[in-house]
Amino acid sequence: MFSVADHLIHAQGEALPRDVDARAVRTLLATGAHCRAPVGGAVYGTLLNDRAALAALGDAVNAPPYKAPPRAPVLYLKPRNTLAGHGARVVVPGAEGVQVGASLGIVIGRTATRVAAADAFDHIAGYTLVADLSVPHASVYRPSVRFRARDNFCVIGPAVVARRHVADPDNLAISVQVDGNAPFTASTATTVRGVAQLLADVTDFMTLAAGDIITLGVPHGAPVVHTGARATLAIGDWAPLAIDFVAPEATRSAQGVKA
Repeated sequence: MFSVADHLIHAQGEALPRDVDARAVRTLLATGAHCRAPVGGAVYGTLLNDRAALAALGDAVNAPPYKAPPRAPVLYLKPRNTLAGHGARVVVPGAEGVQVGASLGIVIGRTATRVAAADAFDHIAGYTLVADLSVPHASVYRPSVRFRARDNFCVIGPAVVARRHVADPDNLAISVQVDGNAPFTASTATTVRGVAQLLADVTDFMTLAAGDIITLGVPHGAPVVHTGARATLAIGDWAPLAIDFVAPEATRSAQGVKA
């Protein structure tokens, strides 16, 4: 069982997460505190769950070897090395940059196997913001570990928001602001499968455990950032999630390693 009473946040340097109210979360972040990922279960990303992303593929979805749009959720794993929290420093590996996908993370509260859509919310502890990062690439049907599973490529938080605070997870505003530029905006309302249906379809073939996260999926057109950028992600009125993007040399210097 994984439960959240209000807002679960795990400040860097503290042994355990704290369950506090929204004001306490913002007060902590205002001090410049960095955070760890507030949960440590498995994290599953969902592809092609945004109507615009699916439409952008055009006739390619009907080409071999698949010959049709996906009939079930297309999932990939964000392994443990990718997990990071608010204030993370993420290495930009090359000239392609890093795509910053902001997604709603569904945090599982109790074991979910073959869950009906009508019962799905009973298995949810809360929600969080997931910065699902990737190196831009063309393949969508076969998610590449090389492009999606680099260190710190799954930034979560800053907090898990209890389910009771989120009246309609299928109608939440999403934004990604890079430096001082106009924000990229999207909504969870554009998904192919909403929260309940996604859980029903996924748990039809696999079990989700308490503390696991499954993302609703990255909106189409997510911005690409390069070295030196700072991205601030937000969902609704939740506390925002900040990420700094650095060159490989910057992390080596911080670790006291000569380039």
